[in-house]
Amino acid sequence: MKVDVFGDIHGCFKELCTLFEELGYEKINDLYIHPQNRIPIFVGDLTDRGPESIKVIQLVYKMVVKEKVAKYVPGNHCNKLYRFFLGNNVKQQHGLETTVAEFEALDNKMQGHVRNQFMRLYEEAPLYLQLPEVNAVIAHAGIKQSYIGRLDKKVKTFVLYGDITGEIDESGKPIRRDWAQHYRGNNWIVYGHTPVLNPRIVNKTINIDTGCVFGNKLTAFRLPEENIVSVPSLQPFNEEKFRSFPDA
Repeated sequence: MKVDVFGDIHGCFKELCTLFEELGYEKINDLYIHPQNRIPIFVGDLTDRGPESIKVIQLVYKMVVKEKVAKYVPGNHCNKLYRFFLGNNVKQQHGLETTVAEFEALDNKMQGHVRNQFMRLYEEAPLYLQLPEVNAVIAHAGIKQSYIGRLDKKVKTFVLYGDITGEIDESGKPIRRDWAQHYRGNNWIVYGHTPVLNPRIVNKTINIDTGCVFGNKLTAFRLPEENIVSVPSLQPFNEEKFRSFPDA
């Protein structure tokens, strides 16, 4: 097995297509297929903030659910959109409002298609992926070594939101512990969720959310080769959205 794990896309459809091409995929019947049968894996947060969330949903649904040539794990933004589609009273903020605006611009028939596609994609997705063939675990916001194999509520919160403390900082962002510093496992933990300017490797963890929607780049991590491939973003750069970590 050879895989390419894609960081948070957030509606950046053009950059996603460019990254597929950079990785050697060929576009066949509106799917991206690698001549060596590499498997794309999406690490969640497909939508929100970016310009073309609906196109990302449609492509990922087709590749993951319909044709089964890719894999996907959900992120917190995916969870929020799913709850919106369920009819829950979800606040349209932090990017959801851009996806909802795109969705509401569609005609009723297309809205039904997109809603059904996304809900099926989300409902059929594992909370995280264990891939012993490439010695890796794929989880949106990461996962502690002791949580691997568990699916309880505590693990779900961690996988979707990270190691949150329940507190917020002066800018209103949730305070998260730097769990990667304490990871001692032998599997790669490949995750996103927290935008960083460059892929961050700590112990055997790698954060590949390089903030495409905030104007930086979209990144994939290739296994078993352990190669990093990125393409530049087409979005305006917003430096304040990136987290810097103190040296351990």
